[in-house]
Amino acid sequence: MRDCLMWQTIITNALKKQKELLNKATEEKRGLTEDEKADFDKLTNKINEAKEMQGLEGEVQNNTPAPPSTPQAPTNSGSGVPSGAQSVHVKNNEPTWRNGIGSVLNAVAKSKTSGQMDQRFANAAQGGNEVVPEDGGFLVGETMTKEILKRVYDSAVIAGRCRRRPVSVGNRYVQNYIKETSRATGSRMGGINGYWVDEAGTITASKPALGQIDLKLSKLAGMYYATEELIADSAGLESEINGWFGDEFAWLLDEAILNGTGVGQPSGILGSNAVVSIAKESNQSTNTIVYENILKMWARAWARGRSNSVWLINQNIEPELFSMAQTVGTGGVPVYLPANGISGSPYSTLMGRPVLPVEQASTLGTKGDIMLVDLDSYLLIDKAGEGVKGAESIHVAFATDEKAFRFTYRVNGQPIWQSALTSAKGTATLSPFVTLNTRA
Repeated sequence: MRDCLMWQTIITNALKKQKELLNKATEEKRGLTEDEKADFDKLTNKINEAKEMQGLEGEVQNNTPAPPSTPQAPTNSGSGVPSGAQSVHVKNNEPTWRNGIGSVLNAVAKSKTSGQMDQRFANAAQGGNEVVPEDGGFLVGETMTKEILKRVYDSAVIAGRCRRRPVSVGNRYVQNYIKETSRATGSRMGGINGYWVDEAGTITASKPALGQIDLKLSKLAGMYYATEELIADSAGLESEINGWFGDEFAWLLDEAILNGTGVGQPSGILGSNAVVSIAKESNQSTNTIVYENILKMWARAWARGRSNSVWLINQNIEPELFSMAQTVGTGGVPVYLPANGISGSPYSTLMGRPVLPVEQASTLGTKGDIMLVDLDSYLLIDKAGEGVKGAESIHVAFATDEKAFRFTYRVNGQPIWQSALTSAKGTATLSPFVTLNTRA
């Protein structure tokens, strides 16, 4: 019995220290530092180990197998801060979250109003599902919020085609790259030079020029207020949260990839020094796109990236594309091939590459209304194994009988190319990002 009390004391003290870490961050209006996160995780491990030992003590005392015991939900003192912790035994065949994240949020709300933690939280082994002693808050488990992240990349037209890399340590991604601005001899790979030499001829050494991408994670966030009535309908709540937040995060991510400022958000393609902009034709009318524009855009697209490239367009330019034709003798042939029509493809095509209408493209007649891009040349980073994180607070909007649910996604991105590339023969620059200038 004495040992059981000892393990319970360890659990209570660890919960208290977690509360202190979170309260300090809240008072300073910031998130946990990397060191604080590490301390928080160590305390979680200590809690789990103490739970396991409690269970083993119970088996010895009862002389029958018993599952590990876990601390019961701390009771709410009225200030929103749990005032204590008690052990409870939970069956190994715990109930499942039948309605996904909706069931989780419903259980959170009931735990707040009743002061008793749902057994599915109590039996959770991972820190993401533990009760968090900060203003009565809960973390929403990763297994639930990953559905939102899946929806983000299912809904996003652009983000899912980028080169995505996880950040496993810290909050930065550092990568070296070859700093190449010209394909002329002596400049390839930033300075590598090869030679045809005679027997015993002299070879001059050369080396590449290296640059470095140092990209820090930014945060995409959203807040949701759910009424008690909607929380009671957990299936409806899951549908709303997965749909609305997934679609909204997808839209914002695609918008940032094209038009982002790079300040607290990804750097956009259109603002990159690597973009090649094609001038309008002489005497070209305002708000038009002509076949010559398409030919010149294609000619400036980096040849190695063409097979992976797509056209991103604003939907309002489609009438221009449908009326475009290549003159052949006294007639002509269409240039733009509609989806499932002449192209025989699920996508419309232009120069054999898919045409994807996106809301984030500029309106007809302005720079960015049509772009030819190889999105594998855009780097997108996010936190490894984290995905979308969710948390809940009972105190916000208390007067209107609502709960506040917050969701955050740590992500950032930028073009890998830092400048356009001068071709080996000639003076024209090439790029994986080509657009058409404003036609005013």
